[in-house]
Amino acid sequence: MSNPIGPLGPADESLSHQIADTFAVVATSDLSWTEKICAMAAAKDGSLQLGFGLGKYPNRNVMDGYAGVSRGVEQFTVRGSRRLEPTPERTVVGPVSYEVVEPLRSVRFRLEANDVQPVAFDWLFESIVPPSLEDRTHMRQGYRVGSDLVRYHQIGVASGWVEVAGVRTEISPDSWVSTRDHSWGVRYDVGLPPRDLEPRDSLAGLSFRMIWSPVAMQRPDGSRYGLFLHYQIVCGPGFTHKHVVMGGVEHPDGRVERFVDLDPELTFDPRNRRLRGGRIHVVGADGSRRTLDVEVVSDTGFHLGAGLYFGLDGHHHGEWRGDLVVDGEHVPDCADPAVARRLHQIRDTVVHVTDPAGGGEGWGNCQPIITGGDEALGLSADDSFM
Repeated sequence: MSNPIGPLGPADESLSHQIADTFAVVATSDLSWTEKICAMAAAKDGSLQLGFGLGKYPNRNVMDGYAGVSRGVEQFTVRGSRRLEPTPERTVVGPVSYEVVEPLRSVRFRLEANDVQPVAFDWLFESIVPPSLEDRTHMRQGYRVGSDLVRYHQIGVASGWVEVAGVRTEISPDSWVSTRDHSWGVRYDVGLPPRDLEPRDSLAGLSFRMIWSPVAMQRPDGSRYGLFLHYQIVCGPGFTHKHVVMGGVEHPDGRVERFVDLDPELTFDPRNRRLRGGRIHVVGADGSRRTLDVEVVSDTGFHLGAGLYFGLDGHHHGEWRGDLVVDGEHVPDCADPAVARRLHQIRDTVVHVTDPAGGGEGWGNCQPIITGGDEALGLSADDSFM
């Protein structure tokens, strides 16, 4: 009889076990179990933006990741996928690597020089506020739990350097912003869609609107705070309006002033559904109201579809591709409508936010999605895409 215990690794020396097994094993055999890192850094003037992601899939024996640069409508992306065993604790996939420098305060993202694309970077994230846990994501697909995961995000600044085609740009915390998140659990959109299950599209025929937006804010006196804005709005014929809100004002001492409602007044380019900007009206838990002005700084914005969010050219997160595969591409114009549909809507858009009620202005990341039609916004359901 084989020993029903996972293999030992360096992490098993710590006093941090949560289940009666080794760190090589998770508590469920679900193939969608994922631990995911996602981050961005951007110049406040919108000239450059860096994207990074790393995923660990123990039940698939896979670790994969991406790293890249957005420069206006242009994007360079490098992806890697490797066999997880026998080094599940090693957060490196080809030229892509992740390092915790100081837990919950500082992490390092690197893309080494490579043969795939002429881009490389070494960027250090340093927080301006503590990490903040988001509400648990729990979704069902019929009787099955399709998603059950925990996520925290953190807002900060960046330092280091980035090279594009041999030209090096220094990254300074005075002129660059950075955001990151870390999630783990059973995740949606992992691996190839199964062919032997009942087809389900929970958003078919509906209008879905979402933003996920952490922003680093600063007042004239130099004091800092963070804003986190997240809503999901679903509506359509025969469907009860659903409005999910998360967010708040995040302070350096760890206090969070919660938001209970976010009412968007945003506009989008009807050709490719890129966010153009607008306002978001906010209601706090104490009944206070404020209006945030959201400006899209430039065309720069890293499309996460190139990192396999919602899939790309038949490839998906967590897909087994062998011992090590490194690939990628250069996309000259991500704003082209046909290209936007290939790369999907969701992108790390560089935004400038002013908050008169809080006395600050700042820069950060906004990931928007809007599907379905809206005559007031000039959007047609016939042109909708995810």
